[in-house]
Amino acid sequence: MTAFAHPPASLRLGDREVRRLGFGAMRLPGPDVWGPPLDANAARKVVQRAVELGVQFIDTSWYYGPHVANPILAEALHPYPADLIIATKLGGKRTPDKGWGPFNRPEELRQGCEHDLRELRLETLDLVHLRVIPNEVPFLEGLDALIQLRAEGKLRHIGLSNVNTAQIRAAQERTPVLTVQNLYNASGGSGPLAKATHAEVTEPEEVLEYCTSQGIAFLPFFPLAVGALAGPAGALGAAAARHGATPAQVALAWLLARSPVMLPIPGTSSLAHLEENWAARAIRLNPEEAEAIALEARV
Repeated sequence: MTAFAHPPASLRLGDREVRRLGFGAMRLPGPDVWGPPLDANAARKVVQRAVELGVQFIDTSWYYGPHVANPILAEALHPYPADLIIATKLGGKRTPDKGWGPFNRPEELRQGCEHDLRELRLETLDLVHLRVIPNEVPFLEGLDALIQLRAEGKLRHIGLSNVNTAQIRAAQERTPVLTVQNLYNASGGSGPLAKATHAEVTEPEEVLEYCTSQGIAFLPFFPLAVGALAGPAGALGAAAARHGATPAQVALAWLLARSPVMLPIPGTSSLAHLEENWAARAIRLNPEEAEAIALEARV
């Protein structure tokens, strides 16, 4: 895939235009995405600062915490800015051992939707992703449940998460797909949290190319997993040195240059990291730098 030397600053999501860097709320709860944050006031300030900087897209879920990330967002931002899209995710849950499991039966998806509505203080959810965690519930059965929730006015748009190209095509036969949220980063791999949440590297380039061709926004999981590429001998680390940036900033810049439909949603509980991530939008990698990173990532 050809990199964009001057990637677009925004993209269209339905009837809204959003800047092409969002915020993920997974890091707002405590360690292991479990329980309240160590400093709830600091977490609220991070969210407020994100919107002040210009973030127009926030990704969250009732099961982050569980029941922790959503209330922080509502306490910090409600009533929400008119140009802010809050996307949620259904299909998963937390287990008593702090693990992650499926919660994707139609009645469970409905229950999760009601959690999100109540905790976010909303009457309708802007965008809901169907998170696919393989189990005995057919993918399309879960999708039909979201379509029914949309018909009832509980959500506006449907997205997919952790899917392959065939699943996207099958979903499109039933409903427009606004977004896809899959594991994708400069390292071409995943860390412990990605494995724990059942995130899979599923046809990364094929899915991204398909989303690009269809105008479907692509939200990469764990965008800052840079691994060995961040070292001085790696292409990403070398590019960071040339641009006077951090490896994490270059990883975000690389994602933005990868496709015009890419919408990274890096999460953090640190104001300093938030500012650093936002500044990555100004980095312009040349095609040679972008290709070198892609080759090392084997994507």
